[in-house]
Amino acid sequence: MIALPHETEALVEFPQLQRLIDLRNAGWTFLPTTVNGEITEIHGLRVWPEGWADALRVRYVTDARAVRCDHTGAITWQHDGGLTEVIDGLMSLPAPDDRLAPRLVIAPAARLWRS
Repeated sequence: MIALPHETEALVEFPQLQRLIDLRNAGWTFLPTTVNGEITEIHGLRVWPEGWADALRVRYVTDARAVRCDHTGAITWQHDGGLTEVIDGLMSLPAPDDRLAPRLVIAPAARLWRS
């Protein structure tokens, strides 16, 4: 899949956005967060079999975070940094069923309600 015309315009100003297009072409889903009609964040998600998920939050080309969560929502991998660096980390992550994939929980699942 190639960039759409409006994406081409954005790529002229922010060539790092090509990395998001690469993820989209690899099966990721993206949702923007808007405030007063302006995009303030982009959230991406890739769901794997057996409940694993990779997630990405981008605020700017210098402010991105990615995580991999297991079926309970616990974080098993995390990377913060610039957009290109974070996406490179995601792209180099082995699939969750690979023997080299991270499986140890480094942060528990977020709780929505307190009892």
